[in-house]
Amino acid sequence: MKRASTAYLLTCAVLGVAGGLLLAPANWLSTALYATVPFFSIAIAGLWLLPAIIALRLIQRPGAGLLVGIISGLVLAPFSGYGFSTVATNVWWAFFAEVGFLVVGYRFWTVWQHYAGAVVVGIAYPILARQSFALDTYPLGLQVVFFVLTLASCLAATAIGIAIAAALRRAGVGAAARRRPSAVESQAA
Repeated sequence: MKRASTAYLLTCAVLGVAGGLLLAPANWLSTALYATVPFFSIAIAGLWLLPAIIALRLIQRPGAGLLVGIISGLVLAPFSGYGFSTVATNVWWAFFAEVGFLVVGYRFWTVWQHYAGAVVVGIAYPILARQSFALDTYPLGLQVVFFVLTLASCLAATAIGIAIAAALRRAGVGAAARRRPSAVESQAA
C-alpha cells in the first residue's frame, strides 16, 4: 500500500471531525424522532452520508469516505447515547458512499457514482431496518412512502455533499490531498 500524504490524512481528519460534530445533533434528533414518530426519523437518514460524500468528492481517493466515516464515528461516540457502535454506523453509511467507486475499481470519479451509492443505500436501509421500524405493520402505501422518504433523504444529502465539496474545492481545500505523490516523493517517503 502506498503511503498516504500528510495533507490527505489531515483533510480526512478535519472532514471527519466536522462530520462528527454535524452528526451529533442529528443523532439526538433522530433518536427523539424514532422514540416518538419513528416513521419520520428516516427523513434525516441521508445526513450520515454527508461526511463520506464530501471527502470522496473533494479528495477522490479510495477509502477516503471510509476513513472519514471512522473519524466522524469516533468524534460522535462520546456525544451519542449509543457509544462506540456509532463508529460502525458511520462506517456502514460511508461504505455506501464508496460503493459507486468501488465497483469500477476507483478508476474514475463521476457525479453519478455518488448518486448510485445514495440509491443503493436508500433502498437497502429500509429493507434492513424493516423490523426495527415495524414496517410490516404499516399499510403498503405507507411502506412505499417510507422507501421514497429514505431515498429522497439520501439523494438530497448527496446533492448537498457534492455542493459543499465544490465550494471547498473553489476555496482551495483538498488540492494537495487529492494530488498523488510522484515516484520521487514515494521513494523518499
